[in-house]
Amino acid sequence: MLFLYNIGLWLYALLLRLLAPWVPKAAQWTAGRRGLLAHIRQTLLAETAPRVWFHCASLGEFEQGRPLLEAYRQQYPGHKLVLTFFSPSGYEICQGWPGADYIFYLPLDTAAHARAFLDAVQPRLVVFVKYEFWYHFLTELHRRRVPTICVSAIFRPGQAFFKPWGGLFRRMLGSFTHIFTQNEASTELLRRIGITRVSTAGDTRFDTVVATAAAPPKTLPVLTAFVADGAPVLVVGSSWPADIAVLTPALRTLAPTALRVLVAPHELHEAGLQQVEAVLPGRVLRYSRATADTAPAARILLIDSIGLLRELYRYGTLGYVGGAFGKGLHNTLEAAVFGLPLLFGPNFQKFEEAKDLVQRGGADAVKDAEELETALKFLVYNPAQRLPIVARNREYVRAQAGATSTIMRWLGKESSL
Repeated sequence: MLFLYNIGLWLYALLLRLLAPWVPKAAQWTAGRRGLLAHIRQTLLAETAPRVWFHCASLGEFEQGRPLLEAYRQQYPGHKLVLTFFSPSGYEICQGWPGADYIFYLPLDTAAHARAFLDAVQPRLVVFVKYEFWYHFLTELHRRRVPTICVSAIFRPGQAFFKPWGGLFRRMLGSFTHIFTQNEASTELLRRIGITRVSTAGDTRFDTVVATAAAPPKTLPVLTAFVADGAPVLVVGSSWPADIAVLTPALRTLAPTALRVLVAPHELHEAGLQQVEAVLPGRVLRYSRATADTAPAARILLIDSIGLLRELYRYGTLGYVGGAFGKGLHNTLEAAVFGLPLLFGPNFQKFEEAKDLVQRGGADAVKDAEELETALKFLVYNPAQRLPIVARNREYVRAQAGATSTIMRWLGKESSL
């Protein structure tokens, strides 16, 4: 199995190199690892402070790890934080984040790379966030007896860890000093296969969004002017073309008179921006071109800037979260913490918080444009029905917070830091 694992990674890297001339993300992944180990060695050569390594697959995992990174920084200010990413979508957005001292791509998982990386970083503690189980890195960390934990992990019976042929993957789990899961079901699955250094802490993203909601709002004059008339505001977060296609009939019906809409695409491609602009020709305004004077005349404000989504939900009455008409749902908690009644597509079953919100009546999963239009009209035209949903969603998010403090308590008691 290890032979197949190594060959699979080699083929994956080769494929990305072949695709690089035509696929921007493949080009970023490849270019980011060119001379990477030498760069890491040179960057850290003169660093003498204790180092802690946090690894996130991509941007979503970074958002889960962020509250722990921030808490660790506050509790251990003398330590240097090394943050790595596997995916360009995480690294490219977060490479300037001031909360970490060093931010790198993760080298491809080979035995030689793992040894060279750990020789350069020399971490006192390692934190893997949610996913990303790399055999050679974990094996080498275990051999060196470096405390290594996994946080916000979630497991399902169909994963390789729980298959008869999954011995290699079970060995990866056994390399961790401790695993903190999101729920009891994940904890029980691990215990059934003999992984006992495990406990349920919850999802650190709840801590992130609660802190965001409690922070003073940013001054955004364009948004303030856009919502000033008091009309209901639908925030469409992390939308893909499939989401816009499903939303289009409802927006053409409701946006001209009954609803204002803030649309934040997941990726800012020109073709996708133009797709939104085609929904209501002449009534869609790009955020980058808007002023406080011109924004009120538009009915759809198209957010063509990165980093605003969290703040957008403050201005919302309702939320639509994208991704669930494709590979999977994006972050619902950023909207739920503000109490927004939520809508999203049918592909949400792998997301515990989305299932919880649906079960509690705080969200509705729709299967097509017709269901979406019906659900949206009900919420727009029945404001009294929204009030209990608002309270329900806010309470749900706040009740789930606390994973970060649980993990930090463990670090204080169990680690040698």
